[in-house]
Amino acid sequence: MSIREDFEERERRFMSPHGCLSSRSRGRVRPEPLRSIRTAFQLDRDRIVFSNAFRRMKYKTQVFLSPLGDQYRTRLTHTLEVAHIARTIARAMYLNEDLAEAIALGHDLGHTPFGHGGETALKEIFSHSFAHNEQSLRVVDFLENQGLGLNLTYEVRDGILKHSKGYGKIIPDDPEDAPCTAEGQIVRIADIMAYLNHDLEDAMRSRVIHESQVPEFCVRVLGRTHSDRATAMMRDLIFSSRVEDDRLILSNSQEVHDAMAELRRFLYDNVYRSPKVHKEFVKAKKILSELYAFYLENPSQLERELLNLEMRNLMNNGQPYERVVCDFIASMTDRYAMNLYSRLFFPSPLV
Repeated sequence: MSIREDFEERERRFMSPHGCLSSRSRGRVRPEPLRSIRTAFQLDRDRIVFSNAFRRMKYKTQVFLSPLGDQYRTRLTHTLEVAHIARTIARAMYLNEDLAEAIALGHDLGHTPFGHGGETALKEIFSHSFAHNEQSLRVVDFLENQGLGLNLTYEVRDGILKHSKGYGKIIPDDPEDAPCTAEGQIVRIADIMAYLNHDLEDAMRSRVIHESQVPEFCVRVLGRTHSDRATAMMRDLIFSSRVEDDRLILSNSQEVHDAMAELRRFLYDNVYRSPKVHKEFVKAKKILSELYAFYLENPSQLERELLNLEMRNLMNNGQPYERVVCDFIASMTDRYAMNLYSRLFFPSPLV
């Protein structure tokens, strides 16, 4: 028996019937031979972690532009926190930890520089239908590995595509909009658990809000510290979820659900839409908009920049040129975008 087969057998003995066995994955777009050491979902996790897009997340904004301080979350640290929460919940519920982790690690690979401000900019200048979750799927299917993609399993790709909720329901009413696995649904929940906690902490650190402003109901139900809140949310989900008609229904108790909803509203009203945060996103949108316009008019210069991002294949893949420019902009880190903007539009002294 190979190491992979041994792991698959452990899954069959250990996992709940509501979990997704790696041996029963729906497979990949391009079939591959099975590996001797890693299961299908372990292989997906490793492909994501070793990708260029994963490394670039360390210089992409979560909420506060990373130049403000080294202690603020970036898109990468957010991703790692989501993966930790998702794996903890999956383990406690006897589900597939490797699948939950792989989805979590890949869920934000398509996020733009400057966070949701960058996403809004691309909605305005490229297409109103641009969405970071769809861009994340595009990264793993098409942009990575010189245009070959990562060839991930169906379950991981589905979880990446359907992780996003915006300001909508955590688990949508329409089953077609929800991830097809319990592990994918856990990542969708873990994503909001992570950002409710760390965005609140970063907002207090930056003095956008003060601890005394946090609704008392949220403090009473969830706790006052990051650790207390995360533990309360995870524990409540684990013990409040139930099985109905042989289906696992993930849910929080009404009190914790209401506290999370209240904290979410508080962050939207007082942090994400605050003048201090909004002012920086206006600047970020200007940078991306002007870079997009410049490269639309200068394809030869774009080709040179794509070499820097190891994405030279984009110029010769039959995609519309506007799509190529969008992929280039979305793939940038914050600092890459700012340095490029400075080089293109700021005057340089003569030497």
